[in-house]
Amino acid sequence: MNAIVSASELVDELAGAHPPVLLDVRWQLSTAKAAGAPPFDGRAEYAAGHLPGAVYVDLDRELASAPGARGRHPLPDVEEFGAAMRRAGVSRGRPVVVYDGGQGWAAARAWWLLRWTGHPNVRVLDGGLPAWEAPLSTGVPTPAEGDFAPEPGAPGLLDADGAAALARSGVLFDARAGERYRGEVEPIDPVGGHIPGAVSAPTAGNVAPDGRFLPAEELRARFKALGATEDRAVGVYCGSGVSGAHEVLALAVAGIPAALYVGSWSEWSSDPARPVAVGPDPQ
Repeated sequence: MNAIVSASELVDELAGAHPPVLLDVRWQLSTAKAAGAPPFDGRAEYAAGHLPGAVYVDLDRELASAPGARGRHPLPDVEEFGAAMRRAGVSRGRPVVVYDGGQGWAAARAWWLLRWTGHPNVRVLDGGLPAWEAPLSTGVPTPAEGDFAPEPGAPGLLDADGAAALARSGVLFDARAGERYRGEVEPIDPVGGHIPGAVSAPTAGNVAPDGRFLPAEELRARFKALGATEDRAVGVYCGSGVSGAHEVLALAVAGIPAALYVGSWSEWSSDPARPVAVGPDPQ
């Protein structure tokens, strides 16, 4: 099954006999609050216009638990996540399509969580809202309660020790911007740098200028050049398990299974006992 769907394909599916559930997960990482500016408001963006029938999902409240020692976006409570998905109309037997404002990070986080908790058919709208050319809606739907019961445990989750081990035994990608990987700047977390052994692979390299994913063969070539060969296990981390999900999605488009370290750098760097590497060299 494809991990992504084009806008034109989605238009056809929504007009069909078995349309997918639509989830709007508009969110963006912002440091505006520290500068005194209002933070990004995904719910307000949703209210101003969304795909017809889409239900808004709050990444910070429904796709993560409270920030703390496990990072800025730790895994949500499974029961609360399941309840949020059922309120949005998610059922195990009905396909789900997730989108965001175009960056793809937040939609990928929802995609990863649904897949990890056992949903068999969830995709991301390639290019997000900017790729949608049909009319938008300002109406708020009231979907029938879904029956999705999350069953976590599917392969693909790493903790801090697992990420450190994978950096030695396989390949661990750091999906953040290169300057954060190298430790030149760190606008959010306690210290800059990367997990020793991790390879820099910024998410910006996964997409074309219009925000759509590169073709699968180009993504395969990119990740192969970075060390993702068939005989090596692959993992990804980022700042807090959001942009890293986008990299896992890109790897899925390329046909490469990968695990996600959800705690990511925000968890790793909170413990001064964990080693930190700086500079362009993985080690």
